[in-house]
Amino acid sequence: MTQHTSAHPASQEAIELDAIIIGAGFSGMYQLMSLRDKLGMKVKVLEAGAGVGGTWYWNRYPGARCDSESHSYMFYFSKEMVNEWEWSERYPQQPEILRYLNHVADRFALRSDILLNTRMHAASYDAGRNRWHVRTEQGQHFIAQFLITAVGCLSSANVPQIPGLGDFKGKWYHTGQWPHEGVDFTGKRVGVVGTGSTGIQTIPVVAAQASHLTVFQRTANYSIPARNAPLTETFKRYAKEHSEGIRHIMNTNTNGHPFRMVDRSVTATHPAEREAIMEAAWIKGGLEFRAAFKDTLLDQEANDIVADFVRKKIRQIVKNPAVADLLSDIDHPFAAKRPPVDSNYFETYNRDNVSLVNLRATPIECITADGIKTKDAEYPLDIIIFATGFDAMTGSLLKMDIEGRDGLKLKTSWQAGPRNYLGLQVPGFPNMFTITGPGSPSVLCNLPPAIEQHVNWITDCIRTLRERGLERIEATEQASDEWCAEVNRAANATLLAKVKHSWYLGANVPGKPQVFMPYAGGFGHYTAICNQVAQDNYKGFSLTR
Repeated sequence: MTQHTSAHPASQEAIELDAIIIGAGFSGMYQLMSLRDKLGMKVKVLEAGAGVGGTWYWNRYPGARCDSESHSYMFYFSKEMVNEWEWSERYPQQPEILRYLNHVADRFALRSDILLNTRMHAASYDAGRNRWHVRTEQGQHFIAQFLITAVGCLSSANVPQIPGLGDFKGKWYHTGQWPHEGVDFTGKRVGVVGTGSTGIQTIPVVAAQASHLTVFQRTANYSIPARNAPLTETFKRYAKEHSEGIRHIMNTNTNGHPFRMVDRSVTATHPAEREAIMEAAWIKGGLEFRAAFKDTLLDQEANDIVADFVRKKIRQIVKNPAVADLLSDIDHPFAAKRPPVDSNYFETYNRDNVSLVNLRATPIECITADGIKTKDAEYPLDIIIFATGFDAMTGSLLKMDIEGRDGLKLKTSWQAGPRNYLGLQVPGFPNMFTITGPGSPSVLCNLPPAIEQHVNWITDCIRTLRERGLERIEATEQASDEWCAEVNRAANATLLAKVKHSWYLGANVPGKPQVFMPYAGGFGHYTAICNQVAQDNYKGFSLTR
């Protein structure tokens, strides 16, 4: 592969477009459809994978499943598509979500404008022509007025730099880069490093197959039972008949899920009633457990009560008291880090072939030819699985060489952390939009409604520019500074900002700036802000001819 180093080196003839979209997941496909079919624009999507689906094309690890309920984890812009698609389970697995996204691609004839196996290498803004030049690793050269990144929040795998990994004689995998042909664990000694969302989904499935599973836990985690089950015909009919109401709830509440936070306080509720409410929510399962009270993430005393309830449940489930103590020794407020939902996660530790290693007490020193060596022991392994998450929200963007106005690199602009306006635009990068990037609700939200909101706003913005004969839009420095202050204000109003080792702040990636990245002010509130900005003639943006 030839590496291009100059801004616009000579190569094959450039292809002129109106817009280029990077990524063919939920956001990239809906943005393509919106610009192409609503505005009549000439658009191409560049997708590194061999198929559409984005996160759900790459994430094929055992147990990979959505933690949003299936009837909410879909597009609602098309009533016809809502009515014609049927989910099989309360929480859909990766293959079913990928089938859905392929259905979307076929339903709206998107494939002809998606270039698969095409990874963007570099993008640079030409101020003289007001055009973005985009080059791929395959040598293609595209020129377009608008550049839209739809690369996903959780798509850049974070493989830990542990000494000796290259010496390991067995096989190792990262959950975000899973082999499409799958992995057979039969008769194998397997080690899983990490107990976040992906680890919690992976561990029960691997334990059922492996001869022995060793879980290496650095940070104990809360988790709520998913209570996953096949959807009944009654519920499927209900979801279709009430789709408009469900959509309204998702678009106007805090987290984009199909339920609202109940307007009651943990501390103001009588202890017996409070216990009954939490017990009912636990039995129902899923993320709605978080919505049983309005102040769980706002008040430390309230959070302590809910957290103690979950810890009590862990101790009731796990039979070995010493293991239960390790699993319930959680050092952060409930739901202040991504709160997983699980299928028999804690129950897995009751199996005879599962053991738990406390990395807080005995950290990993290195990986040897035969396994993982901690401070006090070596664990022989045939397979290592890194469930160590992602370089979230900024990783995929910063891996690309993006150069804006006056030679400004995105890596330079974000050296101290992501800085933008509304999570939609970065000052110094005219006509470049980001979908569900840092500064937006993104990972604090059920993503399909957030994606629809972003795409609709970007599409309306471009329509307005074209109708007014305007050529360029760029976030101002002042508006970006004010928005960064608002992101910090919103985070500091909750318990989220109190956790200093969360990937919401980038703490899982060595050397990454510690900045709270998502907007915690609520999805409905964020949408209202974006709408008001548009109504105020795109206040905070510079619009020019």
